[in-house]
Amino acid sequence: MHGGQQPQKHYGITSSISMAFPREVDHQYTHKLSEAMKPFGVFEDEDELNHRLAVLGKLNTFVKEWIAEISETKNLPPSAITNVGGKIFTFGSYRLGVHTKGADIDALCVSPRHVERTDFFDSFFAKLKLHEEIKDLRLKIKESHILLNSIDLLFARLALQSIPDNLDLRGDSHLRNLDIRCIRSLNGCRVTDEILYLVPNKENFRLTLRAIKLWAKRRGIYSNMLGFLGGVSWAMLVARTCQLYPNAVAATLVHKFFLVFSKWEWPNPVLLKQPEDSNLNLPVWDPRVNPSDRYHLMPIITPAYPQQNSTYNVSSSTRTIMSEEFKYGLSVTDDILQGKTDWSKLFQPPNFFLKYKHYIVLTASASTEENQLEWIGLVESKIRVLVGNLERNEYITLAHVNPTSFPGNKESCSENEFVSMWFIGIIFKKVENAESVNIDLTYDIQSFTDTVYRQANNINMLKDGMKIEATHVKKKQLHQYLPVELVQRKKRVGWMLSSGRGSRLHSFSAIPCLLLNPISRALPSALVLNASLSLSLWLPPLHTHLSPLPSLQSIVELNRNSNGGSSKRSSLDGSQLDSSRDTDSGTPFSSPTSVCKPSRPAASDTDDRWVLLT
Repeated sequence: MHGGQQPQKHYGITSSISMAFPREVDHQYTHKLSEAMKPFGVFEDEDELNHRLAVLGKLNTFVKEWIAEISETKNLPPSAITNVGGKIFTFGSYRLGVHTKGADIDALCVSPRHVERTDFFDSFFAKLKLHEEIKDLRLKIKESHILLNSIDLLFARLALQSIPDNLDLRGDSHLRNLDIRCIRSLNGCRVTDEILYLVPNKENFRLTLRAIKLWAKRRGIYSNMLGFLGGVSWAMLVARTCQLYPNAVAATLVHKFFLVFSKWEWPNPVLLKQPEDSNLNLPVWDPRVNPSDRYHLMPIITPAYPQQNSTYNVSSSTRTIMSEEFKYGLSVTDDILQGKTDWSKLFQPPNFFLKYKHYIVLTASASTEENQLEWIGLVESKIRVLVGNLERNEYITLAHVNPTSFPGNKESCSENEFVSMWFIGIIFKKVENAESVNIDLTYDIQSFTDTVYRQANNINMLKDGMKIEATHVKKKQLHQYLPVELVQRKKRVGWMLSSGRGSRLHSFSAIPCLLLNPISRALPSALVLNASLSLSLWLPPLHTHLSPLPSLQSIVELNRNSNGGSSKRSSLDGSQLDSSRDTDSGTPFSSPTSVCKPSRPAASDTDDRWVLLT
């Protein structure tokens, strides 16, 4: 150390890769990056920002008034009521400073110990509905939070007599004596605050994160629900890049992001700091202790206690897809920084509907718009179960789900039917020295649809008209499903979708609990693809009797259920199902008239199965 120079602050669990300061050209590239993002609406204007601040301020005052009223009903002394406090905290994209135009705000209502969770969902909700500025806005209770116009509001109470305005939630001591629901609610704020604390330069971090989130959305890999990464995971990857290059500006950091994670040796975890044990006996991610954690494919560990893996939904297919996208991003940013192209190329969407020869079209339909909104939410949350099932098929190399859903074709939908579609690209393994190979998809599809229907029944969501259909199509037949304007737009940018009209494919349809032939107990469909990969479907007559659906454990209980601590879940008949934490594995049951647990048929029996002959 020369001349008494003070050592620079150390960020992260390793030393930095480079301490180099930006050159003038780096600032120029950063300015061009910022300009390239503006057309996508990633920056909020001053008026909208001020409006959000005003709304949050009013909500914070409203919460304090409500807590004071509750305190009075619980016979607290006037001196205590005056200082009881209460506060609204924000987290997620808004707290990180990377929210986009019109995006919702994630917020948390923190109360003192004498305010119960039931008070929040009863009296606070009732008070909101009576408020003049709120009563006409979108307001409803959903599971563990309240949706208030553009604010998604959670609740947590601390073991404190009062909540001061300067309360810092980063301290682990706040978690003492709290129930698990409050700890989960607090986790969003604690993780967000810890990320901001651990980055060297917040402004460089924010601009870089805006760019990476935009890139991930445009490239179709932004969805925690479908097995890709969500906002917090992308934020932690960007934060780690900032730690490794603490003095770099956004343009350099975007390039280094792709450099670092295109070469990352997964499943080595990404950590922003060394995990700490606060002796509160809360479950944390630790593969040395928890066998199930060893199966996580792409661990990115939250920095706040209790440390968790934010990417437990990642599958082998989604990790492969993201790894390829990291390499593509590195190639593009190499060209950008060499002056061969501009930043707009980084944000060009991929040609998903040209990428694969085979697709599965997953269709969810309902008889009313309100039912459809509920139904597609459940179906989408379980699509990764289908992806996991397909991945375990020995003849499938990759199953790639497009996060974008599409409305159903009006020509093929009835007047009173609301339809949404997802597309899954499939790559089949090449089998050497084989003229014909049977590829059975019946079990994979049926297991998924059973999971969805059982879950819908378990939460009392299932209503008449709610259906799921899965259809195999070839690339040249996608024009029968995609909106005309989408096909035309892709043609203008070079997409080569066939305009010929092939025969409309029948679809595999699953109905609540299996509609089985009561005599043969056969599965209700056989999907057969011949050597030229054309499609036919045989459906036996459907029996009109619906057997009762099995009762399921709650999602939380199902998440904890594993084989000897392994994260590989089991289906009803004990076969491996899904390695994600919220795979449903219902309790076994029997029915006198039908059976709701699919079993893998013998390889020689192809009469009643999805069978692919290649």
